[in-house]
Amino acid sequence: MKCNKLIIFLILILASIQVSAKTRIKDITTKEGDRENLLVGHGLVVGLSGTGDNLKNAVFTEKGLTDFLERLGINVQGANLKTKNIAAVTVTAKLPAFARRGNKISVQVSAIGDAKSLRGGTLLATPLLGADGEVYALSQGRIAIADFNPISADVKNKSQTVETNGYIQDGAIVETEIPYEFASQTMLRFSLHSPDFSTAIKVAEVINDHIPGNTAKALDAATIEVQIPSYKQEEMIDFVADIETLTVEPDYKAKIVIDESTGTIVIGNNVSIAPVAIAHGNLIVNVGQLNYDQVYGPDTPEDELDLVNSYVDQKRGRSVHHLKNSATLSDLVDGLNKLGVYPRDMIDILRNMKSVGALNAVIEVR
Repeated sequence: MKCNKLIIFLILILASIQVSAKTRIKDITTKEGDRENLLVGHGLVVGLSGTGDNLKNAVFTEKGLTDFLERLGINVQGANLKTKNIAAVTVTAKLPAFARRGNKISVQVSAIGDAKSLRGGTLLATPLLGADGEVYALSQGRIAIADFNPISADVKNKSQTVETNGYIQDGAIVETEIPYEFASQTMLRFSLHSPDFSTAIKVAEVINDHIPGNTAKALDAATIEVQIPSYKQEEMIDFVADIETLTVEPDYKAKIVIDESTGTIVIGNNVSIAPVAIAHGNLIVNVGQLNYDQVYGPDTPEDELDLVNSYVDQKRGRSVHHLKNSATLSDLVDGLNKLGVYPRDMIDILRNMKSVGALNAVIEVR
């Protein structure tokens, strides 16, 4: 129960946080051209404690090991290799915009064969290729495994540490830069991370208020185009930095994100609820002025319908909570917390509320 209350407490914090009135443009947009590029490579992990690939089942691992040893001048052709301390892996990374030679980037390492765990292993030098087949980075290093420790008992057995996935912090060195013509541009485009017509218009208005000439306009819900004034052509870096530090008040859709694997619920701003009665197991929650017959039945004595805050209906063995008509989702979560509802049950309640139209928000399940 203690773990359950901690989860609910965190949910309440998230529900009550107010979005900052002003946000920098650089924090809600990405400038067109400033994009990441995906890299991938195939490599070998060594130093595993008997948890690597079975070479009888993973021919590609044996071939990779043979090729690696031959590059070092060791001829193992015809040898019967039986080691289980090695594993074939894919290595992936994201090459940031403006990455320069010598910069370090982190990589993700995932087993390809039947290895049981990559814990304690070391990735041998692995070239990372872009979509064009060119090598952009070289990766090598000790693999770390992200351990998962659930704080809620009801999800303890649903999510576990995946031993065949790991990462290497700053585990790759950039070898090739991606060319990007920045100074020759005559127009900039900014893309909103969360497309919204209202926010796009606000961003354009803020830029136009700051830069004379009505240079900015919203093209759609995600894109704001800015014409670069001729007198700023020689000061492009200052011009972009000036725009990015302007502040705007974004307008977000009401949204709830649910992660079923961990039981985590994240409640965004502007989430509201309509009058609704919830009966879940041995608990009842009533929001707003509803017909109590919907929950209790037409023969229930009137004095038993006087619901104020939370109490236990001894006759029926049910916990009851009453919320006023203007209750927010935060109030509802608080009520469910008082009634001892587990995150898994709360997910079901939110989904059903959405189904009957009582929850005015988009629910995203991951």
